[in-house]
Amino acid sequence: MVGALLTVLTVAVLQLGLALLVRNTLIDAAAEGAHIAALADNTLADGRQRTRELIGSALGDGYARSVSAVYGTYRGMRSVTVTVRAPLPVAGLLGPNHALEVSGHAPVETIGG
Repeated sequence: MVGALLTVLTVAVLQLGLALLVRNTLIDAAAEGAHIAALADNTLADGRQRTRELIGSALGDGYARSVSAVYGTYRGMRSVTVTVRAPLPVAGLLGPNHALEVSGHAPVETIGG
């Protein structure tokens, strides 16, 4: 009985670690995509594409289906926000779609001040 309890506890901790890994990977990809889109000679499409590439190589294309990018303001500065909606891994990498939403922000670069 103790062995079963320890097994369940171990699997739960591993699943939590996997969920945090997925979340942190998505946040990093969204931030990188926002930085790419915020460059003076790039567009929002460039940022979305870079985010999809990073997520696809790290987690698989199933996690890169819903990526959006918009111009706006963040903390009083003109910025790019890249938002990723992905499955929340509940059992392995399987879970409910669009249950996890993360965003990355970057200030928009301007030429000439």
